[in-house]
Amino acid sequence: MSVQGSIVIGGGAFAGLALALALRQGLGPEIPVIVADPALATRPSRDPRATAIVAACRRLFEAIGAWDDVKGEAQPILDMVVTDSKLEDATRPVFLNFAGDVAPGEPFAHMVENRRLIDALVARAEAEGIDLRATTVASYDARPEGIDVTLGDGSVVAASLLVAADGARSRLRERAGIATHGWEYDQSGIVVTVGHERDHEGRAEEHFLPAGPFAILPLSGKRSSLVWTERRAEAARIIALGDDEFHAELEQRFGLHLGEVKALDKPRAFPLSYFVARSFIATRLALVGDAAHVIHPIAGQGLNMGLKDVAALAEVVVDAARLGMDLGAADVLERYQRWRRFDTMAMGVATNSLNFLFSNQSMLLRTVRDIGLGLVDRAPPLKNLFIRQAAGLTGEVPRLLKGEAL
Repeated sequence: MSVQGSIVIGGGAFAGLALALALRQGLGPEIPVIVADPALATRPSRDPRATAIVAACRRLFEAIGAWDDVKGEAQPILDMVVTDSKLEDATRPVFLNFAGDVAPGEPFAHMVENRRLIDALVARAEAEGIDLRATTVASYDARPEGIDVTLGDGSVVAASLLVAADGARSRLRERAGIATHGWEYDQSGIVVTVGHERDHEGRAEEHFLPAGPFAILPLSGKRSSLVWTERRAEAARIIALGDDEFHAELEQRFGLHLGEVKALDKPRAFPLSYFVARSFIATRLALVGDAAHVIHPIAGQGLNMGLKDVAALAEVVVDAARLGMDLGAADVLERYQRWRRFDTMAMGVATNSLNFLFSNQSMLLRTVRDIGLGLVDRAPPLKNLFIRQAAGLTGEVPRLLKGEAL
């Protein structure tokens, strides 16, 4: 292996920490991996949200040694139903049902609370000797032979590669002059955890309502995580309601099939948008996760797309190291971009189309989509393809997403 400088990762959330662990696994301790993020000073994590981890990304977490610490609290999604109705409809007929495993005994997704997964990744990174620094990447100077990264604490790291994993408002992407294309939706996602009287039995539900999808995602115990899409003004009105008024809005959408329902935390609303970076790379810089792309949550693929970036970038960097190549060289990074950008654009088109098709009040479109859902439900091969696609197991799959070590 040729002599290499450090790899610096700006951003210590899911993508940054998972990438650090994957690189340590594939490169060994000889190449220092540094993760810089002020949020690393907050222990334990306080993130109240939960995330659907699809089968391919669960395999990645297994491969990097982080899954064992969360699997006891992870809730497998054993079944998923899709309905299409108006808010005032008395019943919500099921048009599509996804059940079954992607492999024997392997559900297509698990629900995991964000704080538990972040804490598990941090603990694993510390155990692996990854250099975690609770500071920012303040600036950098990229040259053909290397990149000097200045951190917020004043230290300067001579690196081969800098990775921007610093989220949708990425300062590193902005500093590199990489533009984005996309738009804001007139929608916000309301996120809240609820408790209910009856067991969900691992069933997820997605109710397509005129304002957008209302997703009920099962958590461990008699709890569920809601991702509830509304027009922005309506979302702001709903989260400002008192407890009793909010409960009435919640019950109207959730229904009574799981008994009495109660919010367990304060609902929060997040504006929804779509954008893709015009390039995923610059000189000795690679973008991953939300720094590279943000999509509508209608298909639940945002975080999983970021973890696909992680798996692809880790693989091309480790392969380059084994060939004695410069880890931050342009041709190495270009391979990563070719691998991920088309898939990202295709997913963006799909989620935009789904949002247009389902988030409206057109009776004609409602009839067309209900016929389409019914046809898919009656075509097992097509339904199985959708399940494998949702699980991240189609196309050119990086080794980590197959559960293979680098």
